[in-house]
Amino acid sequence: MSDTRRRVKVYTLNEDRQWDDRGTGHVSSTFVERLNGISLLVRAESDGSLLLESKISPNTAYQKQQDTLIVWSEADNYDLALSFQEKAGCDEIWEKICQVQGKDPALDITQDPIDESEEERFEEIPETSHLVELPPCELSRLEEIADLVTSVLSSPIRREKLALALMSEGYIKKLLGLFRVCEDLDNREGLHHLYEIVRGVLFLNKAALFEVMFSDDCIMDVVGCLEYDPALVQPKRHREFLTKTAKFKEVIPITDSELRQKIHQTYRVQYIQDIILPTPSVFEENFLSTLNSFIFFNKVEIVSMLQEDEKFLTEVFAQLTDEATEDSKRRELVNFVKEFCAFSQTLQPQNRDAFFKTLANLGILPALEIVMGMDDLQVRAAATDIFSYLVEFSPSMVREFVMQEPQQTDDDVLLINVVIKQMICDSDPELGGAVQQMGLLRTLIDPENMLASTNKTEKTEFLSFFYKYCMHVLTAPLLANTAHDKNSKGALRFMRRIIGLKDEYYNRYIIKGNLFEPVINALLDNGTRYNLLNSAIIELFEFIKVEDIKSLIAHIVDNFYKALESIEYVQTFKGLKGRYEQEKDRQSQRLNRYRRDARSLDEDEELWFNDDDDDDDGEAVEKRMEDDFSDSYGKYMEAKRGKLHCHYCIWLPTHCYILTALVGLVDYPDDEDDDEDEEDEEEEQTPRKRPRLNS
Repeated sequence: MSDTRRRVKVYTLNEDRQWDDRGTGHVSSTFVERLNGISLLVRAESDGSLLLESKISPNTAYQKQQDTLIVWSEADNYDLALSFQEKAGCDEIWEKICQVQGKDPALDITQDPIDESEEERFEEIPETSHLVELPPCELSRLEEIADLVTSVLSSPIRREKLALALMSEGYIKKLLGLFRVCEDLDNREGLHHLYEIVRGVLFLNKAALFEVMFSDDCIMDVVGCLEYDPALVQPKRHREFLTKTAKFKEVIPITDSELRQKIHQTYRVQYIQDIILPTPSVFEENFLSTLNSFIFFNKVEIVSMLQEDEKFLTEVFAQLTDEATEDSKRRELVNFVKEFCAFSQTLQPQNRDAFFKTLANLGILPALEIVMGMDDLQVRAAATDIFSYLVEFSPSMVREFVMQEPQQTDDDVLLINVVIKQMICDSDPELGGAVQQMGLLRTLIDPENMLASTNKTEKTEFLSFFYKYCMHVLTAPLLANTAHDKNSKGALRFMRRIIGLKDEYYNRYIIKGNLFEPVINALLDNGTRYNLLNSAIIELFEFIKVEDIKSLIAHIVDNFYKALESIEYVQTFKGLKGRYEQEKDRQSQRLNRYRRDARSLDEDEELWFNDDDDDDDGEAVEKRMEDDFSDSYGKYMEAKRGKLHCHYCIWLPTHCYILTALVGLVDYPDDEDDDEDEEDEEEEQTPRKRPRLNS
């Protein structure tokens, strides 16, 4: 068994002042001949590679923080940190560092970092002046103490000396004692001085001071001092919020007292940073970097402790999916998992990967499949947020799960179909949930998102799955809108968008289904009226001509040109005929030149002359969609009558909201209503109708 005492994570501070995880390994201190000195070595636990090789320099300032962290700087803007799994291992390495530097291991910092601009002045200061002399901690001296603390902030070396003085004399707890006295006496002047003192001590940016100030017996007094900002007429009531309003809910009892304490501490420190402390000025913006690190490492530790407690997380998911769980309890469980996922976003990529893999192994996706279908809107909203974290982390993992579902469940409760139905039936007038679910769906079905997958067949398999099991659910509202022989221009827009993709898969489907026939019938029935419908249909055929979509041109000319050749007020259809003849001539010339046997035709020509084989792959999907439409439409109409209070019957025909987003094409102007009114008002007999195509 490996020595867990020496197990560490190596971190480096990046340009954005955030810690990057460089890997996990085991640390040792040994003499390295090449560096000519005792050095810290960290070898990766995965493959034994060298993660860190750092000579312990006699002049480097090492700091020990939170009992399990050692932090130091090796060069300008290059900070390093070792986070130990166990306190004993941290103590061993700390003693070795202090031994090399000849320092007392009882201290939490081995050197006083010296700013280069002050180094010469520092050499001239007498030895007895190395520490700042603090005034006695008395009520009458609070103004003097406040002036001292605020005066050192512009000088790095004086900040260091003041921090050492505050630690060596136990000064912080004495100051907090005076705070309680001032508050009892309602001494506003003293309380205002204590605000300046505590704020200044935080800006000293020292982890050792944070350990004292954020301990259980001090942190609420620190918050109390920060309530008395001299700029405010009345003090804030932060302690009341933290103790009465903000309640810590244990959805599953946390038996580890250290973990519970760490959660409380992290929440309160985050509150101090985000809510209480004013936005730092340009001069102060780097003063709280150690506070950021303090919160960061706390969060890493919390996530790691929860992640390693499989009994706790297993119980969470067991209760989450148990039918006997009360609604209020399930709501708390879902919100816990949501906050847990949000917490993990502060982790580095390697840690975040391990976190989501743990959740996947514990059954997060099957659990979401259940809770996302529940009636409780809050539960569904929180579950959707969790699902978004998973999709963002690994769309491939989600796809792999949903492709296995048909073997175990009905189509109606497939996870993606649940998402689609909630998107369509969003009860929010602003459609906030629908927009979020639409984005998740788009990520999952985006082919470009699949190209980077290590599984080369993912694109084919998942899209086939989606067309077979989900497409009929997605298109049910659109198909319902065009049922009963309605001349719906929502349908024409959709077809225009599909053709705009210039995807031969869709083109072959359009040809096989003879989907141009109703479009051309609509054009012929419209007569010679010049309106939006006429313009939209003409633009559709003009696009096919200009883009030279050969398969559609051939289909249109072969099957519909006799009905269209009489239309002469535009040259669109004659142009289609011309394109068709040009392509036939090119094909004839090519055949005559090479005299090839029909079996040797290249792939492009096969696609042109024979599309029967190409359509075989889609027949199963098409049959599935045809068989399922009546059932999906029936369920849709039932929901529309009021069972689910769906809203798509209002917005889908006009804006084609979902499908527009999925294919990402530009909409037509929404002025068809005016045209419909004009058509209704038109009383005169229209000119002779063009002959209608036989169906």
